[in-house]
Amino acid sequence: MKVIWSIELVLLALLALIQPLQAKDWPKEPLADVQQAAERGDADAQFSLGFRYDNGLGVPQDAAQAVVWYRKAAERGNVIAQFLLGASYAYGQGVPQNAAQAAVWYRKAAEQGYAGAQLALGVMYDGGQGVPQNAAQAAVWYRKAAEQGEANAQYFLGDSLAYGQGGVKDAAQAVVWYRKAAEQGNAGAQFALGAMYATGQGTPQDYQQAYAWSSVAAANGNADAVKNRDIVAKRLTQAQLEKAQALATRYFEQSRPK
Repeated sequence: MKVIWSIELVLLALLALIQPLQAKDWPKEPLADVQQAAERGDADAQFSLGFRYDNGLGVPQDAAQAVVWYRKAAERGNVIAQFLLGASYAYGQGVPQNAAQAAVWYRKAAEQGYAGAQLALGVMYDGGQGVPQNAAQAAVWYRKAAEQGEANAQYFLGDSLAYGQGGVKDAAQAVVWYRKAAEQGNAGAQFALGAMYATGQGTPQDYQQAYAWSSVAAANGNADAVKNRDIVAKRLTQAQLEKAQALATRYFEQSRPK
């Protein structure tokens, strides 16, 4: 069953990736220097100042001030500021919640090639949030992000292909994208890949592979995978089960974040 993910859930995952990346780099420059550069119109400094207000780095945390500086940087083309301004509108942090404005700023960042924004825009098209619902457009943006290695986008593109969302149904290609996401540790994709092996959709039926990927998904918190794993286990001999368990251990270790 295809799941339409909320933009809020996807943003939580994206922001969890962005914030450690940015926070480790700041504050390197003195706050006064950043403020002066921001006032002069330096987009990177404006973004840095917005991020500091967003996260309380050397200044009181202030979402409204973060939005002020994100907007200035975004209007000058800073791609991460565009994405975070979109996120501010999506969450209603520092500004009234406005899905249409979120989509505007995600699109600007997406058109600059920012994978996180491409994924977010795809989700908005998938769910009709801030834009008319359009599964074909969702798949376009998922693919752009997926080709840059974004695991959630790879999973969602796999779903689009598996279920024919957007007008193209291709189980074999769905397996390709599920595998890419699964190998990056995406539990939903691991569950889906296990199901494809169990049913022989897009790949030869293989209960050992189905067991292995279902086990990995279950270990990563996917509750539905537990049931699938146990069903598949009944179709395996003891020797096959032991081999499948060894595969599961290997896949789990290989897909853990490095």
